[in-house]
Amino acid sequence: MLEGPSYLVSRELPSSCEQESKWIYNTHRVMELSNNKRPLADGEELTLRKACKLSDAVLGGEAVLDLNGLSLSPAKDQSNDQHHEGGNSDSSSLINQLGRDNSISCLLRCSRSDYGSIASLNKNFRSLIRSGELYTLRRKMDIVEHWVYFSCNLLEWEAFDPDRRRWMHLPRMTSNDCFMCSDKESLAVGTELLVFGKEITSHVIYRYSILTNTWSSGTKMNTPRCLFGSASRGEIAILAGGCDPRGNILNSAELYNSETGTWLTLRNMNKPRKMCSGVFMDGKFYVIGGIGVGDPKQLTSGEVYDLEKGTWTEIPNMFPGRNGGAGAAEAPAAAEAPPLLAVVNNILYAADYAEKEVRKYDKEKNVWVAVGRLPERAVSMNGWGLAFRACGDRLIVIGGPRVLGGGTIELNSWVPDGSSPQWDLLARKPSGSFVYNCAVMGC
Repeated sequence: MLEGPSYLVSRELPSSCEQESKWIYNTHRVMELSNNKRPLADGEELTLRKACKLSDAVLGGEAVLDLNGLSLSPAKDQSNDQHHEGGNSDSSSLINQLGRDNSISCLLRCSRSDYGSIASLNKNFRSLIRSGELYTLRRKMDIVEHWVYFSCNLLEWEAFDPDRRRWMHLPRMTSNDCFMCSDKESLAVGTELLVFGKEITSHVIYRYSILTNTWSSGTKMNTPRCLFGSASRGEIAILAGGCDPRGNILNSAELYNSETGTWLTLRNMNKPRKMCSGVFMDGKFYVIGGIGVGDPKQLTSGEVYDLEKGTWTEIPNMFPGRNGGAGAAEAPAAAEAPPLLAVVNNILYAADYAEKEVRKYDKEKNVWVAVGRLPERAVSMNGWGLAFRACGDRLIVIGGPRVLGGGTIELNSWVPDGSSPQWDLLARKPSGSFVYNCAVMGC
């Protein structure tokens, strides 16, 4: 999945260094990448300055001109004799002359699209990348990159880095025909992409890990379900409502912790609902719209869950109304997609697929205000096949025109700034133009 140059330089080393490695890591490139991430706080800048000074000392004061001469620590199992042959390197320091802490300080600011190349250097780097330690530290230091993951072909997923405008293809999912034809939901949480569906006799969860670039079986929910509303924040996600294996509409909710791989049952919502949407806003989880019990019409209410108090509060008339506005020809509620919602900077936005309009929610007045148009070439079938997501500080719309025998997928973005949307076309490629599932991972 993670492609890119690995920045290795093969060199002849003095015999005293041969036991460590035949490869020299391009430290100048690591620091160059790390400095592109974000401005450093005072303490962080001091750490990096110390790392640079240490590099200067190692290279006799010439590191300002050439930082390429720092050697990697050997893998821990690379040689059993290194500790009694006069070597004094720390096998866990990654880049010997910098030490482990300073090495990690540099790696934290590299783009995570470079982590695949870094993991190929030796076993120590590979172990560090796969451990998830870097992502845990990045989250604590508020270093976050948002990538978009979506599927336009069954069992196939693409990832897109909007900052570098780089495509990545995930390994193909393995499943049976029943799973392919079932309703599927997706959710990105922590360093995982979860895909929910149904096989012959039960609901299943497939889990993709960016740490290993592999798919595996995920931990089953306490109450298996489909057609639920969900959202994630950091390493946790909440799923609410949906249908159980017998088709009963649920009012239950669960919290998933990606670091422990466990599910926690939460207090029930006030109303059962399926085909609803979920978002996090102002530190709270909202579930909006959907279809209730005994009424084929869409629900107009929402509910908000307070994570600190563990309580649900109903919000009447929170949903912006049927897509297309008053007087539009209404499709059956079950034929319409769940509400297309996204939150940027704690402001809730909705996409009206019929009017091709973007709306903003006024929390104080509990009303929706039109702010502008969706991209013209983003089409859907009653909202299905169109992705509308928050990606960091921008809104992302994924879709495209469908033509006989194929199509084109387009990714458009807009950073809300109080004015009408001016969409930036990030990428376009030949593909199935119907988006089956989409999720945004920030880590």
